[in-house]
Amino acid sequence: MMKKYKGIVFDLDGTLLNTIEDLGSSMNEVLRHYGFPEHSIDAYRLMVGNGMMNLLKTSIPPEERKRIDMERAFRMFRQIYAERYMDKTVPYEGIRELVTWLAARGIKLAVNSNKRDDYTKGLMKKFFVSIPFVRIYGEQTKFPRKPDPAAALEIASAMEEAPEEILYIGDSEVDMETGRNAGMDTVGVLWGFRSRSELEANNAVYIASEPKNIRSLFDEEMK
Repeated sequence: MMKKYKGIVFDLDGTLLNTIEDLGSSMNEVLRHYGFPEHSIDAYRLMVGNGMMNLLKTSIPPEERKRIDMERAFRMFRQIYAERYMDKTVPYEGIRELVTWLAARGIKLAVNSNKRDDYTKGLMKKFFVSIPFVRIYGEQTKFPRKPDPAAALEIASAMEEAPEEILYIGDSEVDMETGRNAGMDTVGVLWGFRSRSELEANNAVYIASEPKNIRSLFDEEMK
């Protein structure tokens, strides 16, 4: 008998939206300013997911972090990204169809991201304004960053569902840990920024290779 889920908490970057080019190009502009080596856009796939300050730290050579004013560099990064974070970011193929299908079936939806809250809400408004998400949370002072489960548990409360009746869907170790910490079954997605081996090593309950695979967790006939 298939377990019945009533809600989903989605990660944003690498799960709903492909944000890597805008993130990478923004960071490379900061690195150019300081004369540091730039990274390929693909290399940023392993750097994102733990908040913008962490992305800055992992992008700058370790021996240079004490030499520059990191707060000033962070302000520069935020300013550049604020101007371009919607330039090339798009939903992954099949995502709009998936969330529309889920919403039509009465599945409760939410977003929990380590991206700054205003960027998270701005992107969701641009791409998913017609979808009734219960909560849309980015990085903010109200909750610790993932993998702390506080935001996910508040979302469960807002959905009025038990954590075990909610799926946590993401593309990284951080997401699998967050879901596990919240007592939610996890889905690791392969179209995002990380590998199958990372998701399996972090005990993803399910692995989805494309968005339509997630439908099978809600409709026995589509398995």
